[in-house]
Amino acid sequence: MEKNNSTSTGILFAIVGVVLFSAKAVMVKLAYDYHIDSVSLLLFRMIFALPFYILIAIWKKPQKPQHIKKKDYLWVFLFGFLGYYLASFFDFEGLWFIKAGLERIILFIYPTIVVILSWIFFRKKLSKKQLIAIFITYIGVIITFWNEIDTNSNNVFWGAFLIFLSAFTYASYLVGSGWLIPKFGVIPFTAYSMMVSTFCVFIHYSIVRDFDLFNYEMPVYVLGFCMAFFSTLIPSFLVSEAINRLGASVFSIVGSLGPVSTIILAYFFLEEEISFIQSLGMLVVISGVYFVSRKKNK
Repeated sequence: MEKNNSTSTGILFAIVGVVLFSAKAVMVKLAYDYHIDSVSLLLFRMIFALPFYILIAIWKKPQKPQHIKKKDYLWVFLFGFLGYYLASFFDFEGLWFIKAGLERIILFIYPTIVVILSWIFFRKKLSKKQLIAIFITYIGVIITFWNEIDTNSNNVFWGAFLIFLSAFTYASYLVGSGWLIPKFGVIPFTAYSMMVSTFCVFIHYSIVRDFDLFNYEMPVYVLGFCMAFFSTLIPSFLVSEAINRLGASVFSIVGSLGPVSTIILAYFFLEEEISFIQSLGMLVVISGVYFVSRKKNK
């Protein structure tokens, strides 16, 4: 009975975490209606989240401090720059040009990139089934993307490329940081990485903007806080606990709800419509990612 309760709670955590993560793209698109640029909006998200991550870093100490070397903190900085700053910047910038639903579908291919990078850099065996699943995934992306080519295609191509870069940098972070997480623990490592990302966003903002942060309409600040708290902080812990309770394989199934929930939220809040061919493409992408994740996590 206790195991069943743990599984049920894990599934609930996974669903809520995935939906909250998925809502971020919709919030970004809503904020853009108030004429804010991507770097400023990203700064608001990071600033609002930063106090929570500082408290977490103080409260939750590294898991194996005796195994941590000084150079490991340099690696934390590198992966925080790569996985949270660059990935977030490319994502926010790409959302200027494409719909929230399409963004989530492209971003969802990151598990396939993880498999490919692991094969390239760590010589992890890439099975025939994985190759087929990866091929299916990218066919699905092409199908989903097809209807967008006719309208404002240059912007759509550029936005899709930026979202792909976001998926690629995040996948690189996952592949590269795997050996550090056991030393620090998931929660401290995430907190440190987010603090690094905030620092990088601050530097970026100071170069391209003039710190005019107080002249936006109130909904911008509300959306910035909601992105920080409800689409960054809370789901990061829900997903970590869900993976702990369910395992990565089961969570990967629930994670397939991500693109679906974004498309539903975008339909209600952004009035984005999706065609039958795009729905078909989404299902193909989800199927391909599911089979890659299931094989990878066995």
